[in-house]
Amino acid sequence: MTNERREPAKDADERTMLEGWVEYHRQTLALKCEGLTDAQLRTASVAPSALSLMGLVRHMADVERSWYRRVLADEDAGPIHYSDDDLDGDFRVTEADTWQEVHATWQAEIEAARRNAAGFPLDEPTRGRHRRTGERYTLRWIHTHMIEEYARHNGHADLIRERLDGATGD
Repeated sequence: MTNERREPAKDADERTMLEGWVEYHRQTLALKCEGLTDAQLRTASVAPSALSLMGLVRHMADVERSWYRRVLADEDAGPIHYSDDDLDGDFRVTEADTWQEVHATWQAEIEAARRNAAGFPLDEPTRGRHRRTGERYTLRWIHTHMIEEYARHNGHADLIRERLDGATGD
């Protein structure tokens, strides 16, 4: 795997630091998927789990959408890959799912996230509310949560990738 990620500058201001770490972890997940076939990307980690790299990317597209579009910007943007009847639908991939489609959807949500976060104050309450708790957050909290969310799932991606072809790395 190639490594084109860059950590934020050690002396960056807070906003640049937070955005830099979110980007770093987005790039990490992309690197874990790089060079694999659709079949490999759909391959579950280990029975009985259905967790796959493609499922992780689908999940992160929905997470990006939820926090940056619905909560931050109060956009009317429903779930992409899951529903109230199947809350884990984002992780369930089928033969019909392709990397091209899944990657394009994820990248579109990342672009929407960047657009909605641009210029939004770190400490101002979000325009929308969390759909389950009804709470408002701040962009600082959302960025910090996204770093945690990506970091956790990148650990999963590490193990799945190593199982698929032996590739390791942070």
